[in-house]
Amino acid sequence: LSCGPCVPRSLLPRHHKCAFLSFQLMHIDILTLFPAIAAAPLAESMIGKAQQRGLVTIQVHNLRDWARDKHRTTDDAPYGGSQGMVMKCEPIFAAVEELKQRWNDECRMTNDKVSATTADSSFDIRHSSFVILMSPGGRRFTQQIAEDNARQSHLILLCGHYEGIDQRVLDHLIDDELSIGDYVLTNGALAAAVVTDAIVRL
Repeated sequence: LSCGPCVPRSLLPRHHKCAFLSFQLMHIDILTLFPAIAAAPLAESMIGKAQQRGLVTIQVHNLRDWARDKHRTTDDAPYGGSQGMVMKCEPIFAAVEELKQRWNDECRMTNDKVSATTADSSFDIRHSSFVILMSPGGRRFTQQIAEDNARQSHLILLCGHYEGIDQRVLDHLIDDELSIGDYVLTNGALAAAVVTDAIVRL
């Protein structure tokens, strides 16, 4: 579902609020190798209704769509030569860059619409995106963290898999790293669905 760029209504000046009734409050992109696992629970109950009402847009993307080789490869040997396989950095960098650009473009379009509607060129939606890696090595997810992230207008949740993720992604792309508990899951898509649910219900 997509209902336009997100703007926290509480941040809008009073004379702008009516102009934004058609825009949702938050946009969340989930990057995973298993999109169906994350998408299914988020289409139901309160979260599904929030999307239908245009309060949030949740889009789940297959990371393989940004892999450039014919086999759509997303794993590789670790940078530096350690053992095991990790998620390649190239598809992740390409995906995050494209999703951030889409968000920037939507913000510009909305800013232009506000300027045309209200004759006020001073209003500017925040273009910032916040990138979270779902990983067993991240800090423990809590209600306070959910509340903090609910203030973001654009979240990108990257779901870990294999033995981990290329260190260059951690060094240059990730704003926060979260874990939902001290136990092992098959992949990070399940954790991303939990985090999304906790944030959106607020």
